[in-house]
Amino acid sequence: MPQIASEPPAVVITGASTGIGAACALALDRRGYRVFAGVRAEAAGRRLTAQASSGTNTRLVPLHLDVTDAGSIAAAAKTVEDALNGGGLAGLVNNAGIAVAGPLEILPIEAIRRQLEVNVVGQIAVTQAFLPLLRRARGRIVNMSSVSGRIAAPYLGPYAASKHALEAISDALRSELRTWGIHVSIVEPGSIATPIWEKSLAAADEFAAAATPEAVALYQADFDALRAATKRMAATALPVERVVRAVMHALTARRPKTRYPVGFETWAAVWLFQWLPDRARDWFIQKQLGLRQGDYEHPKS
Repeated sequence: MPQIASEPPAVVITGASTGIGAACALALDRRGYRVFAGVRAEAAGRRLTAQASSGTNTRLVPLHLDVTDAGSIAAAAKTVEDALNGGGLAGLVNNAGIAVAGPLEILPIEAIRRQLEVNVVGQIAVTQAFLPLLRRARGRIVNMSSVSGRIAAPYLGPYAASKHALEAISDALRSELRTWGIHVSIVEPGSIATPIWEKSLAAADEFAAAATPEAVALYQADFDALRAATKRMAATALPVERVVRAVMHALTARRPKTRYPVGFETWAAVWLFQWLPDRARDWFIQKQLGLRQGDYEHPKS
């Protein structure tokens, strides 16, 4: 990737406050990259710089960036452009995202819109803003998908929809940007040990508390099973370094892959579920989550 010789390669990472984004930002900093770490709060930026390779190291720069705010995106792109002083971006890691979970029957439409705004529209908006800088350096784009980009689990419909959409967008971008040699890769983690598990459990509790008595009656058994399954998956989740390695390969390899499945769940979705009939796939997922099996017989009169 061509860069100004006297400057380290520069990368922008969104959603770098915690979890995968923070781990990638710190790993790239340790490897000598100039990292613009997208955060929404100053406190998160201070935490990152304190963990950087040197407390006074200016290679890791917190970047205020809200992927749902056009003004914030434009300001962030201008900040990076000014800092690069005519140089280009070696990479953009679109990692920011949220997970909206619950029964599609009763989820507020506003919550579903928010899911798609953050995980889909926000990724496109950020990519549009930074593409001129990526084109200067023949940089690379890495989009953070999920096993949910391959298969939709019950009660994760909005999240799975957003990740399926991100997969499609990545495929389209890869072809559209071929003329300029800009690679587009997709990283697809399964269960990874990050704070998302605590956040998911807290969100499930909040949803159950706000649900109507009728909704609780309909879905309480599944809620309880999913809470137990989430705790099991959190206990056996893969270390975040597995995802970091995939991102690093996508950014630095001579021939980056188009997709990076990470973890057993994703590989199962890739190799096993493509051969299973839909009903068999449903049974397998429900079994893994401890959910009741469906009864598809017509009710008797």
